[in-house]
Amino acid sequence: MIIDTHIHIWDLKRAAYDWLKEDTSILNRTYQLEELLPSFSPAKVTQGVLVQAANNMEDTGFMLETARNHDQVAGVVGWLPLMDPVKTFGILNEKLLKEKHFKGVRHLIHNEPDPAWLLQPEVLESLQILAIHNIPYDVVGINDDHLQTAIKVSEKIPDLKIVLDHLNQPPIAEKKRFGRWGDLMKAIAGNSNVYAKISGLGTASGNLTGWTADDVRPYMAYTLELFGAKRCFCGGDWPVSLLAGSYENHWTIYRNILSGLLQEADADLVLHKNAKQFYNL
Repeated sequence: MIIDTHIHIWDLKRAAYDWLKEDTSILNRTYQLEELLPSFSPAKVTQGVLVQAANNMEDTGFMLETARNHDQVAGVVGWLPLMDPVKTFGILNEKLLKEKHFKGVRHLIHNEPDPAWLLQPEVLESLQILAIHNIPYDVVGINDDHLQTAIKVSEKIPDLKIVLDHLNQPPIAEKKRFGRWGDLMKAIAGNSNVYAKISGLGTASGNLTGWTADDVRPYMAYTLELFGAKRCFCGGDWPVSLLAGSYENHWTIYRNILSGLLQEADADLVLHKNAKQFYNL
């Protein structure tokens, strides 16, 4: 049993995806869940979590609608206007808390000019609202500054459940083991409410067409060593992962690495049990 905790869908007619406007890759088109579902069985994935791809409510509404129509969707990580705590509180109480599939929040912080975007007083106030309601927050960081920001957030709001999407872009392409990233991951792992999402490693490898288990295994092993098997889970990152090969290949590599690093009981934690607990699925 595998829960894929990181699936994207987007419909260019339903919501605005600013980051795609200048994109010339295969990603610049609509991706519906129906396109992915035939790959679930060969990848041994049983359910998935949809994760926001735009900083607007239209994207979140589209995901929630998809979740209501597909049993394969266990939850949705949506978006809230964190810069406005009053609006955040209102949308939560008037709408999202009534949605059984609503399980978490994310903002595309890696597209913000300020890497410390999360540390603005208004955003911290909104994150405190999430913590009070036991709603987890996905941090999509891509550099050391984002990771330092996540550390500060975890110190200011220690009760907020945080997960580091894509392991905050480990330095696989630079072949560093493990440099500043490693030091910062060690520091943030000290907070028991911070989890690590093993995802996006194919695209992080810097070798989109030829990456292998050997490229990513050291970073997975290091993360498991720091966070333990009880605070890690996995995501496929479809369709972004298609830039680095098939959905099935990503999951084959992740499963094989985990089976080599962990006993079966711990592998079960990473592949599905932790996801259920973290996102309250």
